[in-house]
Amino acid sequence: MSKQTPEREQPYFLSPGDERAKSHAFIAYCLMAVGLFTGFFWLVGALWAMGKRTAAKGTLFEDHYDAIISMFWWGLGLSILGAILSIILVGYLLIFAVWLWSIYKIVTGMTKLSSNEAINP
Repeated sequence: MSKQTPEREQPYFLSPGDERAKSHAFIAYCLMAVGLFTGFFWLVGALWAMGKRTAAKGTLFEDHYDAIISMFWWGLGLSILGAILSIILVGYLLIFAVWLWSIYKIVTGMTKLSSNEAINP
């Protein structure tokens, strides 16, 4: 007799508030993804998340907004540091690492969002 661990139950339907929060988080992730190539939309995505954050309070997707905003600030700070360090060439590696890290965070965030999961369960 095998012992099975119960799977986490996912809601089959979302409340209207959860649906709105999910849609707005998806828009923010998409803007941030486009911003990886333009820069401007990185800022627009972060501002979108900041503006919609209060409407997402108490929803299943509330922590996605915190993750998007945190990703923005860490990415901005480390990119500025990379720009300063580019004088000694190591900054270019830092900027590239931030870019790769951002891709990872966006992909994992969108994956969890599409599965109706919080970032930190």
